[in-house]
Amino acid sequence: MPAVDGGAAGTAERWTRVLHEGGPRSLPRREGTVRLYLNGVRPALLEWLDRYDHLGEVTRDDVLTCLKALHGRHSHSQLVAFHSLFGWAKRNGLVFRNPTSRIKVGQYEYAVLQPLVPEPVDRAVAAARTPATRLILAFAAVHAARVAQIGTLMLNGVDIGNRRLTIAGRVHPLDDLTLKLLLDWLENRRTRWPNTANLHLLINNQTANRTTRPSNHCIGAAMRGQAATLERLRVDRQLEEAMVHGLDPLHLAEVFGLDEKTAMRYADSARRLLETSTESRSVVAASPDDQR
Repeated sequence: MPAVDGGAAGTAERWTRVLHEGGPRSLPRREGTVRLYLNGVRPALLEWLDRYDHLGEVTRDDVLTCLKALHGRHSHSQLVAFHSLFGWAKRNGLVFRNPTSRIKVGQYEYAVLQPLVPEPVDRAVAAARTPATRLILAFAAVHAARVAQIGTLMLNGVDIGNRRLTIAGRVHPLDDLTLKLLLDWLENRRTRWPNTANLHLLINNQTANRTTRPSNHCIGAAMRGQAATLERLRVDRQLEEAMVHGLDPLHLAEVFGLDEKTAMRYADSARRLLETSTESRSVVAASPDDQR
């Protein structure tokens, strides 16, 4: 039988290093994931370190007690982190049993994504006063491009003759609005920096004399402080696609390059919004005032 590790703190530290650096049977996690896991287990670990000498003493009831104090996504995130910690410790012989083995993570129910109303969109359009910011707005609102994807667009990703635009490896048809804004920007770009060697589509005073891309901060600067941020416009575009062109997650995944879970979330939100709209119309139609 494997020996139990003598120190809870040492076990937790080793697990943290494996999360960050990887190990023989696990790949390193992204920094954001590591922080999420650590924030999830830290309060419980501090309490258990005062009560137990090693993690092998932690029981299923201890885990459930911690989870009962949280709700929604916080409870979900903490349980995922507990599964990771104790699963790793059990596989490596540092605990005899995994106290989370009979506790299911379940499916976290996300809030329904909501479409933007016209007013914040109009304010965002009014705030885009330059050829560059108007084009950036179109990339987010029409093509659902992320800020980082907009910043990394290259000149050779634009095919004006065939009216095609390549974003993150996916080819998008160039609609009339985006084409006009693109031509306006390219003319402005040639006028301001005729000798630049930078092959990124979007450049500014800082990057025109280099070959680097503009920062995410620069890309999103014009919409900062707006209710309709670039990210919010991107989400709204994908939700619109789901509501107008059907609730098929495969269609959304194909058009926008979404992973399966994200595409299903958009499709589910669109379905629930459409159902709510139908119910509202039914209530209005059945109103006694309309039947007089």
